[in-house]
Amino acid sequence: MPQSASAAKRLRQNTARRERNRAGRARLRTQLRAFEKAVRSGDRDQARAELLKSHSLLDKAAGKGLLKKNYSARKKSRLTRAFDSLAGETGAAEKTAE
Repeated sequence: MPQSASAAKRLRQNTARRERNRAGRARLRTQLRAFEKAVRSGDRDQARAELLKSHSLLDKAAGKGLLKKNYSARKKSRLTRAFDSLAGETGAAEKTAE
């Protein structure tokens, strides 16, 4: 238990921040899973929509200090490459079908 008023306030602030950060990370992870699911299903339009949402959430998380900026940039790059490989696979499948 906090022994002073300032310690009690810090405890309240830290608790609120921890909950806010946990919610933000959970929202981000859920979005990243949705993108990965769209890529696995091969739905290019859905994957593109999920990619844009993922990029937005990563930028917001980095701006709020939830993630380091370089981690966010690296993750966005990897997601974009995964999306581009989906386009490549689709193109390759169409070529072999001809």
